[in-house]
Amino acid sequence: MPTGSVRLHSIKKLGQENHSYEVSDEGNLTSPFPTRAQGKQEQPAIRVGFFQLFRFSTCKDVAMMIVGSCCAVLHGSAQPLMLLVFGLLTDTFIEYDIELNELRDDRKECVNNTIRWKRNYTVVQDPTRPLNQSDLGLIINSTLEMLVPLRNMSCGILDIEHEMTMFAFYYVGIGVSVFLLGYFQISLWVTAAAKQIQLIRKMYFSKVMRMEIGWFDCTSVGELNTRMSDDINKINDAIADQVAIFVQRFTTFVCGFSIGFVKGWKLTLVIIATSPLIGVGAGLMALFVAKLTGMELQAYAKAGAVADEVLSSIRTVAAFGGEKKEVDRYDRNLVSAQQWGIRKGMIMGFFTGYTWLIIFLCYALAFWYGSTLVIDTEEYTPGTLLQVFFGVLVAAMNLGQASPCLESFAAGRGAATIIFETIDREPEIDCLSEAGYKLDRVKGDIEFHNVTFHYPSRPEVKILDQLSVAVKSGETTAFVGPSGAGKSTAIQLIQRFYDPKEGMVTLDGHDIKGLNIQWLRSLIGIVEQEPVLFATTIAENIRYGRPGVSMADIITAAKEANAYNFIMDLPQKFDTLVGEGGGQMSGGQKQRIAIARALVRNPRILLLDMATSALDNESEAIVQEALDKVRMGRTTISIAHRLSTIKNADVIVGFEHGRAVERGKHNELLERKGVYFTLVTLQSQGDKALNEKARQMAEGLEPEPEKLNLSRAGSYRASLRASIRQRSRSQLSNLIPDSSVPITGDLGPGAYSMSQEDKYKVQEEELVEPAPVARILKYNAPEWPYMVFGSLGAAVNGGVNPVYSLLFSQILATFSVTDPDAQRREINGICVFFVMVGVVSFFTQMLQGYAFAKSGELLTRRLRRIGFQAMLGQEIGWFDDHRNSPGALTTRLATDASQVQGATGSQIGMIVNSLTNIGVAVIMSFYFSWKLTLLILCFLPFIALSGGFQAKMLTGFAKQDKQAMESAGQISGEALNNIRTIAGLGKERSFVETYEAHLTAPYQAALKKANVYGACYGFAQCVVFLTNAASFRFGGYLVEQEGLHFSLVFRVISAIVTSGTALGRASSYTPDYAKAKISAARFFQLLDRVPPISVYSNRGEKWDNFQGNLDFIECKFTYPTRPDIQVLNGLNVSVKPGQTLAFVGSSGCGKSTSVQLLERFYDPDNGKVLIDGHESTRVNVPFLRSKIGIVSQEPVLFDCSIAENIKYGDNLREIGMNEVISAANKAQLHDFVMSLPEVLWGVHPR
Repeated sequence: MPTGSVRLHSIKKLGQENHSYEVSDEGNLTSPFPTRAQGKQEQPAIRVGFFQLFRFSTCKDVAMMIVGSCCAVLHGSAQPLMLLVFGLLTDTFIEYDIELNELRDDRKECVNNTIRWKRNYTVVQDPTRPLNQSDLGLIINSTLEMLVPLRNMSCGILDIEHEMTMFAFYYVGIGVSVFLLGYFQISLWVTAAAKQIQLIRKMYFSKVMRMEIGWFDCTSVGELNTRMSDDINKINDAIADQVAIFVQRFTTFVCGFSIGFVKGWKLTLVIIATSPLIGVGAGLMALFVAKLTGMELQAYAKAGAVADEVLSSIRTVAAFGGEKKEVDRYDRNLVSAQQWGIRKGMIMGFFTGYTWLIIFLCYALAFWYGSTLVIDTEEYTPGTLLQVFFGVLVAAMNLGQASPCLESFAAGRGAATIIFETIDREPEIDCLSEAGYKLDRVKGDIEFHNVTFHYPSRPEVKILDQLSVAVKSGETTAFVGPSGAGKSTAIQLIQRFYDPKEGMVTLDGHDIKGLNIQWLRSLIGIVEQEPVLFATTIAENIRYGRPGVSMADIITAAKEANAYNFIMDLPQKFDTLVGEGGGQMSGGQKQRIAIARALVRNPRILLLDMATSALDNESEAIVQEALDKVRMGRTTISIAHRLSTIKNADVIVGFEHGRAVERGKHNELLERKGVYFTLVTLQSQGDKALNEKARQMAEGLEPEPEKLNLSRAGSYRASLRASIRQRSRSQLSNLIPDSSVPITGDLGPGAYSMSQEDKYKVQEEELVEPAPVARILKYNAPEWPYMVFGSLGAAVNGGVNPVYSLLFSQILATFSVTDPDAQRREINGICVFFVMVGVVSFFTQMLQGYAFAKSGELLTRRLRRIGFQAMLGQEIGWFDDHRNSPGALTTRLATDASQVQGATGSQIGMIVNSLTNIGVAVIMSFYFSWKLTLLILCFLPFIALSGGFQAKMLTGFAKQDKQAMESAGQISGEALNNIRTIAGLGKERSFVETYEAHLTAPYQAALKKANVYGACYGFAQCVVFLTNAASFRFGGYLVEQEGLHFSLVFRVISAIVTSGTALGRASSYTPDYAKAKISAARFFQLLDRVPPISVYSNRGEKWDNFQGNLDFIECKFTYPTRPDIQVLNGLNVSVKPGQTLAFVGSSGCGKSTSVQLLERFYDPDNGKVLIDGHESTRVNVPFLRSKIGIVSQEPVLFDCSIAENIKYGDNLREIGMNEVISAANKAQLHDFVMSLPEVLWGVHPR
């Protein structure tokens, strides 16, 4: 194994030893922490089996899941059971109709519940008696048919109303059972899942909080927060309602096919034989759509790259007037994306049509072959035919609907992999462990014995190298040295955030590894460079230092830390909330509260890691004095970059390259001229220089000529900025003690955060009213023929469902026809109709797909073009706003334009389709039986609701409510972000307890939801059964009392029920209408904005003999995004034609700004710029810019050939190649270009 390489051993399983280190040949310990890349190598993404997801379930949970599964199995068998009832019901209706048809024949009568020929029609002649004339007439009048005795056909027994009442009871019984089973199946699984998820959340958070700091170095906090929320939700999805639904659907699939094979295996095999055609179609569609989507995205990416390039170089584009050229270039790239999008629409239309064609051909085949089995061979009854056909159909549908559950299971297993491995991992340094010694008496001697250390996240960088340092009790020891020398690392080893790789750290001669961690950390008070406060009151923050501390102690600690006075000035005093991360407090206030928190512990060891770095002079002196007082008799280690604060330390230790290279008092070390001497010298030089500049500014001295540039406000700001980068703000006040220099321009709070007023303004601007649909459609107006044809196709497709109901009921009607020839003719005719409907559906689906894809893609392209054009038409000041950065604008172009399509295009198709479906169904139903239709319409809203609900169910609805988890999420987020502070204070357990307390609300909400979801699901499932019960019972009444044909009952019921569920599904699947309207509104907001400097306007002055006479008169200017910083303050400059004027000065004094005013990127706030005597604000913008040639400090070249880049200099006309070569010669460029492989016009300036 090569030196320094790391091998990750498997995570510790329960009962196994965790060999977390591996010693390489050289004898060095290699890190147990993998870098992220190494950790992910050679390991499958999913390492958790499905049943392992339930490892945290209790016996009660298992019992609930078993009962839930049993309910799901019974529920799954309800639909196939209903088909058995449906078959019997159909047979009953047909039998009744056949009886009616038979008795309509005058020659037949019902005798003793049997249909007979009427008397004398079949008198058998006595062969001994000769035939007379009347007998012959009788026989001639009788048909051959009447000579044949009738089959034993019963009559008068069947009371259709009574039969239908019985079937209605069956339906109601199944419906009520389904409601109860659906309720229990969902609520039991969701409840069991809620319990397990709560336990997983608790265990995961508790384990994460126990992890050593090195583990956090290798794991990002963002990743942990995501796992806490999203990943655990994914596990929830995998073990909650989705399991129950999968069991239910799979049972339906099995039962459906079982009914098919048991009742009629021949027909089942015929139907199954056609299913591969649908499978192949679906597979090909997925393949093509994926490929075309890829091509479309690629084309859009190219257009996006153009937009990004142009928007990033907007000043160059504006300077050379290239806006129109760029809009055309962008549009050219959109064309190919549009073509791919249209092709995708066509392909989707084709395959959707193909699927419907196969389905209708399958119907035709099934009913044709089934009818031969019913009529010719009499193997089946009509009811059996329906049971088999619908059994297979329902089975296939449920198999398809079960597949999304498998995705949830896979996602849950993937999410559980890391979470369970974290729960199983034993921490290297377990902060909540009870193990370890607690010393009776602590003196406070700390010693490092040959300590070598590197951070787990950077095993190749050695931080401490054989460090040996002794810190005596009661003394103040200062650690000094350059950044990265290992000072803060040493402090973290004392707190036992990490363990050294070699050597040891001792407290009073005891290796700290053997001491109890919580006890050890309770001895230590730490004040860090960037103190962390928690989102609670000041008093609570100080109380974190020591649990159960009295208010008097808190006040004493606050006084010692010089925090008492400012706290008492606050309206709520110690009860003031400090805000998230202490955001409501200033840096100095936060630091003082943190010091009070450290002091309230009354620590034996005090660690000060640049404790006073954020304080101003006065506070620093007082706090320093307080610290000097409190460190008496305590072991204190102080780290400071400001060496004045550690002059008085008992011992100063100089660090370099992870070793302690010198040790002594201030004066001794200065004489030795080592590390400490170098640091002191460098710092005093920097202080002197900065003091000198500050004093010159403060006293308004006239500086020496060679230092002229230093006195400029701009350079002063620049020097201040430079110093700010290296020191904290408080050092400035240290260096400019009495100056009255206004430094707020760059350094005040405004430079760091937006004022509240500005924030409200931003929010007001971002809130937009949804755009009216009429205006969106107006942009789609040129495509009206496509939309008309698409709507026509959608309308025909909407009519397919009701037509199916018509044909289906007609097939049933044929089974009661008594004449076999007429029966066969009718059946063949209906099957041909099925084929025709399939063919029509195929073409209309294609038409709908193509037409709406075409209109939608053209709209998207048009909107993108118009949007891009509008963006390029804005003034440059608009682009300075951070909300209009190139990335944000490119994204807005991409997302808003495509989301607007959600309010037009295919959305219109969906609406037309649903409306036609329901319209045709209702009209047809009213035509055939208005009474029955009125009854079913009462159920329609519930059917539509259940359709929508079930469509939502497919995606899984037991996702934890985000809001309920928010407060727990805030606690976990705060804890993980500030893990070092929490570890230092030893507060892990209290955060775990707070987090667990906050989980109660979401848990209770989940239990409550389990019942609501269960009831909703049960209702959604049972509503169709109840509808059928009422409809068929009333239908039986209409058939008997009002002579309604039984087939019309089926026709009306199936038409309305199918259209109702279709409507519900459509409403749940339609893209979000509101989102489209908001996107459109944002778009229109951009289009409606009138820029103060318009590049597309023809207005403004133009003149022929352009001279180039320039005058700046009393120009004052501030940038729109920084109105508080005056850039030009009454500039007066003029330059005559032919003259060369040079602007010189320090950074930020307004040189480039003057050029930008000349280009009319901006207009002056006061004063004016004159060009040949014309005021710049009245000059035509494109005309003015066409007269200016500019070479910027960082020239921008576009992603096209060198020739095209040169031509970009003048975008108002076509430029010939000779002009390009001439310009290249003048710029000394021609020879270099000619040496390139593709000469002038082909090379891209990459």
